[in-house]
Amino acid sequence: MIKVMGNRQQALLTLLLHTKTGLTVDELSRGLHVTRNAVRQHLASLGSDGLVETGISRPSGGRPEQLYVLSDKGLELFPRQYSWFAELVIDTIRDDAGDAVLKERLGRMGERVADQLLAQSPPATEPQEKVQKLARIMQEMGYNTGEASVIDGQPVIEADNCVFHKLAMKDPEICRFDLAMMARFTDSTIDHQECMARGGNVCRFKFLPKAK
Repeated sequence: MIKVMGNRQQALLTLLLHTKTGLTVDELSRGLHVTRNAVRQHLASLGSDGLVETGISRPSGGRPEQLYVLSDKGLELFPRQYSWFAELVIDTIRDDAGDAVLKERLGRMGERVADQLLAQSPPATEPQEKVQKLARIMQEMGYNTGEASVIDGQPVIEADNCVFHKLAMKDPEICRFDLAMMARFTDSTIDHQECMARGGNVCRFKFLPKAK
């Protein structure tokens, strides 16, 4: 996302990244070589997007100076290499306990995430509503799902981006996390019809009623 911003806003966020305690309007103005009014406009825009927030006020011998800092959302705009750590955890579990235990733990992790998501908002009641709600959550998580559709009378989610793509390309068993999370959240049986880690164009999930 940061790459599609204007150069000044990118530079402003980078300045705040390098100074965790925050910067004043004057300091940002000098660092960006723009006017104070221009800085305030950028701060207002970035603040409305939840990327920048006000920090503490710094004593200055006169009127306290307001500091501006990156929000947690703003920090997440910058690249972070989580995949190597996740890969290390996966390999360690497999080496210590074997494939069967790894699969079981991935499933438990997915179910735990689903339980956390369900606890954050009132659960939906109708199957289609549950899947539609899940599609919106997955979109926010970075899966790029769009709205859920209906195929042959059953809800379907298609994602053309996987947040675990690099890891799943090495070990498709990682998909067990997603499948367990989806099944728990929607109380469904998941038919994983297509998978990018296995050569598909998208990841397609069909949601079937649980067998009684």
